[in-house]
Amino acid sequence: MQKIEGNVWNFGKDIDTDLIIAARYLNTSVPEELAKHVMEDADPDFVNKMSVGDIIVAGENFGCGSSREHAPIALKAAGISAVIAPTFARIFYRNAFNMGLPIFELEESAQIQEGDRISIDMAEGTVTNKNNGMVYVFTPIPEFMQKLLHAGGLMGFAKNEIAS
Repeated sequence: MQKIEGNVWNFGKDIDTDLIIAARYLNTSVPEELAKHVMEDADPDFVNKMSVGDIIVAGENFGCGSSREHAPIALKAAGISAVIAPTFARIFYRNAFNMGLPIFELEESAQIQEGDRISIDMAEGTVTNKNNGMVYVFTPIPEFMQKLLHAGGLMGFAKNEIAS
């Protein structure tokens, strides 16, 4: 998972966990069920327009609100390959890594437009906009968090650690 490439969907700042997955759907924790409703209150047709591998680029404070793990689970299950924002709510940041959803802090995220195709290189620490050639450097992800992502989250990490 050193490189991620996908098309961009833009969302604004302060996207809270209720916009990511509305509370009315929290009667289940089945990822496939949650995926059907991801970002529904922000864009009711989002799941029908997006494709597996797409990337969300948002404003600051993405994932604010409650501490529910359902939000990164729903994004990942829907096929979102990564989220880029200048800042993330602290608990969402950790939950995303625990669930194996790659997220990247990038100050210049507002320069990336919806419909752009971007490539994220975790080893290089860069985001490249394939539409205009711009290259951005993101805040490095600590090595142990990269290992979590590579394992698919905490459950995959624990399974790999037990097996070795």
